[in-house]
Amino acid sequence: MIKSIKALYEKYREIVNYVIAGGLTTLVSLGIYWGLTLTVFDPGNPLLLQAANVASWIGAVIFAYFINRSFVFRSENRNMVKEFTSFVLGRVGTLLMDMGSMFVMVTWLKWNDRLAKIIVQFIVLIGNYVISKFLVFRKKKDA
Repeated sequence: MIKSIKALYEKYREIVNYVIAGGLTTLVSLGIYWGLTLTVFDPGNPLLLQAANVASWIGAVIFAYFINRSFVFRSENRNMVKEFTSFVLGRVGTLLMDMGSMFVMVTWLKWNDRLAKIIVQFIVLIGNYVISKFLVFRKKKDA
């Protein structure tokens, strides 16, 4: 049984590791967001809501780059500056999606901001995987 679990893990290692890394990144993002909205930023103010959202995004992107590079995709790219830049640019698209979704759910629809943030995080998790796998950490094909 342990061999079959290990075989399944090896077959789906990247996806399993991405889910783990994504979960940890989500905790970082939510921790920063909730920490800010419970202390210094009023989520009822649309500008402060987005400021907390952007701050949580910055912290999460920095954390996510390093965990994705080492744990998920096992990147060996020596040009970390270029790779990090590509990673950040890829995440800008999902940031805009995150911000738009939060604006619609919280400001227009008057949903609870914490519930909306959790829902949006699942959508962002999927988008970020696709961007990371196919644009940022894609493997070079053997010649």
